[in-house]
Amino acid sequence: MHIIDSHQHFWKYDAVRDAWITEEMAVLQRDFLPSELAGIYQEEGIAGCVAVQADQSLYETLFLVGLAAEHDFIRGVVGWVDFRADNIHEELEKMVSFPVVKGFRHIIQAENADVFLQNEKFCQGIGLLAQFDFTYDLLVYARQLPVYARQLPAARRFVHQFPHQAFVLDHGGKPDIRSIIASGGKVFEHEQFICWKNEIDLLAQFPNVCCKLSGFITEADWGCWTKEDITPFVDVLLEAFGPSRLMVGSDWPVCLLAAKAEEHVLYPVSAWVEQLSINEQQQIYSGTATSFYRLY
Repeated sequence: MHIIDSHQHFWKYDAVRDAWITEEMAVLQRDFLPSELAGIYQEEGIAGCVAVQADQSLYETLFLVGLAAEHDFIRGVVGWVDFRADNIHEELEKMVSFPVVKGFRHIIQAENADVFLQNEKFCQGIGLLAQFDFTYDLLVYARQLPVYARQLPAARRFVHQFPHQAFVLDHGGKPDIRSIIASGGKVFEHEQFICWKNEIDLLAQFPNVCCKLSGFITEADWGCWTKEDITPFVDVLLEAFGPSRLMVGSDWPVCLLAAKAEEHVLYPVSAWVEQLSINEQQQIYSGTATSFYRLY
């Protein structure tokens, strides 16, 4: 089975720049570079990946471009540019000169999504993406945050403005799997699950939006999650988006916060995908990512 990992990261660890990596996440406080991931991919039969930004800087984008030039299994890069900049058109024109750059992302989960996604200059910049054939990754939380409130409704209102722009929702919108499972009872009856599902169903109505099956174990209980904890959430995404708009991603190395050493980097999503038909598996394992990011 041909597999493309649609979501992973590289970095040279810097304690100041990477302050988001707290002591609770100490396993991530080191360098993570292609040589390490290449060995994992070879063992697990993964053909290539899309490297996604983890820092909001032009340096980050050029860093990933440089790594892709040295390692051909990096098939695409999702970088960062400042869409609020006055010279955003020129910046995007420059990015076209790097064919490995397929799209862009901002870590919206760290922002007030209602304000950030409606910023006039940001939206003007996003409106330029389609003419350059660039994609956009949406990284938002579904959980109830103390300051920013739920972000999926803001993402839906944002997507509505750009019917011709290709979007992908990272990590299934980051449902709060840990809290939902910990509360006990039937998952499908939990208020947070219902709220997340309703927003997913609404967002999936936009045909220009795809979704990544990634990041679930880090939204679950790091120490004692099971694949059964993840299954109800992945089931919702399959029903909402269908195989042609779903793609697998490891979220390596962030997945190491919760992954067990003996497991495939795409587990437990791979255990779920393999219950589908061969055609559906191939679509989710590589077809959607290949077409969405133009990994030809």
